[in-house]
Amino acid sequence: MRPETAAASEADWRDRDRAALSRAYDNSGAVADSAARLAAWRARSEALRARPGHVLDIPYGPGPRNRIDLFACGRPHAPLLAFIHGGYWQRNAKEGFACMAEGHLAHGLDVALIGYTLAPEATLTEIADAIGAALRILRVRDVAAGLGRRRLVVAGWSAGGHLAALALDGPEADAGLAISGIFDLAPIARTNLNDALRLTPEEIETLSPIRRTTPRAAPLVVACGGNELPELRRQSRDYAAARIAAGLETHAIELDGADHFSILEALIHPDGRLARIAADLAQA
Repeated sequence: MRPETAAASEADWRDRDRAALSRAYDNSGAVADSAARLAAWRARSEALRARPGHVLDIPYGPGPRNRIDLFACGRPHAPLLAFIHGGYWQRNAKEGFACMAEGHLAHGLDVALIGYTLAPEATLTEIADAIGAALRILRVRDVAAGLGRRRLVVAGWSAGGHLAALALDGPEADAGLAISGIFDLAPIARTNLNDALRLTPEEIETLSPIRRTTPRAAPLVVACGGNELPELRRQSRDYAAARIAAGLETHAIELDGADHFSILEALIHPDGRLARIAADLAQA
């Protein structure tokens, strides 16, 4: 990770100019092997998707990315984990993250990978709505298959962590795991990420999970890496504290030595800490 001075680490985001704040959220630039990790995940995901027995590209909306990949563990009436990929709402695709299912399948969970239209083709409001639509389709499919209402855990990484947190306000999710997420959009609106997002003041208010700590929100584990950028760690810390203050069931963890990308290895491997946490959430 690119070193950051103590003064820069502790500076309030409101005091930074656009260039400095953009660097403070540049996860790819901060992790030297980020591109290599993404490429390795894509290769592992391609191999998993090529195996028989999966149901790929289930449509839930009109766009070509409005698709769900469903991986079954083979256990009758298994809990379901829905994973939402990251990429600051404007990069990546579900196909490159299928390997995130490996650890959960080993723990006896079925896994759904949710794709979504990216910015700037879609607004963040439309992206958030799409995730809700995907979760509703998963519930409808379960009813049609005679599974009833099985436990559904929504998990996401980076931008997907933001979308997973938003989904907890809806009726479909029973629990959530938000990994290295963004929970306050106000700083993002002042970075170069906003060139594609074009966030409105209303979206900053209504789509920032830290401003939506409603009593009906489902239990959540907020996770980040000890070697993440300070702004990412602050976002997770502040969001967890806000939920706890609102009386919502929340657990905050920080994985020592993990950066924004290596943290997902703890989700992929069955013995990884995040894979075990997800299994516990699915069985609660």
